[in-house]
Amino acid sequence: MSDSYGVVAAVVALGLVGLLGAFALNRALTVTYPTEGKLKTYESGVDPVGEGWAQVHIRYYLFAYLYVIFAVDAIYLFPWATIFATLGVSTLIEMFVFLAFVTVGLLYAYRKGVLRWT
Repeated sequence: MSDSYGVVAAVVALGLVGLLGAFALNRALTVTYPTEGKLKTYESGVDPVGEGWAQVHIRYYLFAYLYVIFAVDAIYLFPWATIFATLGVSTLIEMFVFLAFVTVGLLYAYRKGVLRWT
C-alpha cells in the first residue's frame, strides 16, 4: 500500500517540478521594458478617468445566471441526444428531471423580469 502512495507522491513532485520549471523558463526567456505608458491601465481604447470602482446593476448577474443555465443545458443535452437510444428509459427520466430544474430556473428569470428588454 505504501508503494501506491510513493507513486502518487512521485507524480505530484514531478508535476510541481514541471510547473516551477515552466515558470522559471518563462521568466528567463521574457524580455520586458516597463515604461510609464505600458503600465497605464487600458480598457477598450479609452483612457482611464476617475476611480476604478463602479457599481454594477444586479441585472447583469442575472444575465450571467441565465447564460450558465443554457450553457450547462447544452453541454448535457447534445451528448445525451447522440446516444439516447442505447441508454434506456431511466436516462430519459433523468433527463426530464434535469430539464425540470432548467425550466424552474428559466421561470424564475421570467418572473423576475430578466427576459424583458427595456
